Amino acid sequence: MSSHRTNAEATAADRAHVFHSWSAQGALRPLPVAGGLGSRFWDLEGNTYLDFSSQFVNLNIGHAHPKVVEAIQRQAATLPTIAPHFANDQRSEAARLVASHAPDGLTKVFFTNGGAESNEHAVRMARVVTGRPKVLSAYRSYHGATHTAMHLTGDPRRWATDTGAAGVVRFFGPYLYRSAFHATTEQEECDRALAHLEQVIALEGPGTIAAVLLEPIVGTNGVLVPPAGYLPGVRDLCDRHGILLIFDEVMTGFGRTGAWFAADHWGVRPDLLTFAKGVNSGYVPLGGVVLSDAVAAAFDERPYPGGLTYSGHPLACAAAVATITAMREEGMVEHAAHLGEHLIGPRLAKIADAHPSVGEVRGLGVFWAVELVRDRATREMLVPFGTAGAQGAVGEVVAECHRRGLWPFAHFNRIHVLPPCNTTEADVHEGLDILDAALDLADRHVTRQPHLRTTTRDA
Repeated sequence: MSSHRTNAEATAADRAHVFHSWSAQGALRPLPVAGGLGSRFWDLEGNTYLDFSSQFVNLNIGHAHPKVVEAIQRQAATLPTIAPHFANDQRSEAARLVASHAPDGLTKVFFTNGGAESNEHAVRMARVVTGRPKVLSAYRSYHGATHTAMHLTGDPRRWATDTGAAGVVRFFGPYLYRSAFHATTEQEECDRALAHLEQVIALEGPGTIAAVLLEPIVGTNGVLVPPAGYLPGVRDLCDRHGILLIFDEVMTGFGRTGAWFAADHWGVRPDLLTFAKGVNSGYVPLGGVVLSDAVAAAFDERPYPGGLTYSGHPLACAAAVATITAMREEGMVEHAAHLGEHLIGPRLAKIADAHPSVGEVRGLGVFWAVELVRDRATREMLVPFGTAGAQGAVGEVVAECHRRGLWPFAHFNRIHVLPPCNTTEADVHEGLDILDAALDLADRHVTRQPHLRTTTRDA
């Protein structure tokens, strides 16, 4: 890319041959990126952006962390690749470090190339171990774009390819702001969501269900922090019926929520935990499944029916070792928790008070959502459910953020605040200042100005 002198030339080169994901190709004008460092990246013409999307919510350690870059360079000079049936020191150490931070009792790691593959294999493991065909997943969820993972996904991206015949049954998870259960309190939402899930299990037949798959904190579909008793309640339902519990921590793992894994906030142990993204901040593609001792033991005497050519790739594992080590030594997980509790949460609450277009803010660590509405009383979404990309009024806000030097994450009617775990306090304040100013554009679309102070929830 450095050979192209302007953004326009680099964009033209991209459009000549690159086919992009999740996009109608004709209207695409991707921004060429020349480099990045820490919480910022820049284009070929010197325009710099604060990265409040962490790219695809995977750059937990920030751009170009020197310890990770050096580890990849060193590994490339030593052993750039090796087949997965050999042992390798970086693979072994990466597995040890992942397992050391996972919930107790999850000790074996199967490596994949990314999050979708991780969920594919976790579901396959659950079906083989239980001998049951069905998996329950939430409507508000995203689990990946490969065949099974896309069927497991609840959000509208599945619609174009969902055949309705993949052994997937969906349920409603807790979401008090838009409660499917007409709840008015966190406790009501928790109790009713669990009663609903229990009924789905009963009506589907507990003996046909291999697993419940869920994001402990729903990511792309809302940053939905569950009520305190919900995940323990799901664990209890699974235990009663011999159903395995799978936590999709692809987005929430490795410091994003201010803990190594989101499961840590509630002390709930799944049977299988999937990860990717933050394990090495995407410097080299890597994902995996952490197996409980019981699930792993099921394959002591019978082969696991699955594998990948690049499982545990040494470059990716070396990056993971360096990432996890740097996060621990530099206190990044604790820093992410501090940012969420003392800076991002309080500041977003003030932003909500100042903007009638903000219906609710919620999150933990460096994992937050700003839900935008036309009317606080009716909670009408600022753009309709299923709106592709950043369009309409939300698109205006995103474009204004870009103009001012902030790169946020947007999905439907929400702006997500997702900086790297090691973002400085000064950069957080700068980014939120820009978001605050850009939300003036959303306020123009509000249909009824409120007379009362908005209720925001620091989830």
